[in-house]
Amino acid sequence: MSLGKVDSGRDLTQPTLLTRLEPDNSQHLAELCGPYDQHLRQIETRLGVTISNRGNEFKFTGEEQSVIAAKALITKLYQELADGSPMTSEALHLALQDSGVVALTQGADAGFQMIKTRKKSVKPRGYNQNRYVQAIREHDINFGIGPAGTGKTFLAVACAVEAFEQEKISRILLVRPAVEAGEKLGFLPGDLAQKIDPYLRPLYDALYELFGFERVEKLIERGFIEVAPLAYMRGRTLNDAFIILDESQNTTAEQMKMFLTRIGFGSTVVVTGDMTQIDLPSKTQSGLRHAIRVLGAVEGISFTHFGAKDVVRHPLVQRIVEAYEIHEGNGRES
Repeated sequence: MSLGKVDSGRDLTQPTLLTRLEPDNSQHLAELCGPYDQHLRQIETRLGVTISNRGNEFKFTGEEQSVIAAKALITKLYQELADGSPMTSEALHLALQDSGVVALTQGADAGFQMIKTRKKSVKPRGYNQNRYVQAIREHDINFGIGPAGTGKTFLAVACAVEAFEQEKISRILLVRPAVEAGEKLGFLPGDLAQKIDPYLRPLYDALYELFGFERVEKLIERGFIEVAPLAYMRGRTLNDAFIILDESQNTTAEQMKMFLTRIGFGSTVVVTGDMTQIDLPSKTQSGLRHAIRVLGAVEGISFTHFGAKDVVRHPLVQRIVEAYEIHEGNGRES
């Protein structure tokens, strides 16, 4: 059966792969290809391949690794459609981001660490996110370091919710340095949670998505979820807890040491931060930068570094991160 014409500008000696998507569902195939085959054209542009199809039969032509990735991606997207997941431009972008393509090319997708909670399941996007989740499950202290939009905080909260629902830990603690207020929060109105609420909003948002608003409020009232500014951690020992320190680039070296020595038996710690967004005074050393240097070789502590290619937000966010990285790199050289 003819599969349609291949771009005549392509080298016809390039590797070609054929696949047949089953079951043959015309509606799912139409969603997969998109209006006027826009989704296929987007995949072609991103992966540098040519895709032609007739019905449920697809032909891929291009460089070997790109052809393998394209075939794996099309098969995966079609399966997700069959499972009830809608085919959106956001879903396609996430599937096409560099880290996801690398995973598809290397056949790593089958080994992804699914995070299962009662409300929803969370699947890591790409190799680095998968490695991050695996590290959190295997180590007591974990660092997730990278730019905004790489999922480091959301995945940490998802792992905490999963561990709580499986009764592996008895409580969740959310900690963040309140740099803007100098950790002196007394002048702010309300109780402790309300005083630091603006600083913990990203963590709350993740909890609401995974637990639901009402359940989060009840768990906070009963003490199963605790929010605290970093300064309030001094002198405590935390057993059977999942502790997340967010925005850790804004800790001092002394604060980071104090925090990490709070861990008790049966606890898991995740420290997240972005080295490009340090708000400390210019002469104050970041506790995150110091910890990377001091603890990098300590057994039992994991470090996962994210980059622009791991960004899972709007495509422009990835480009913005890359542009700043280039600019800051040029600035260091000058």
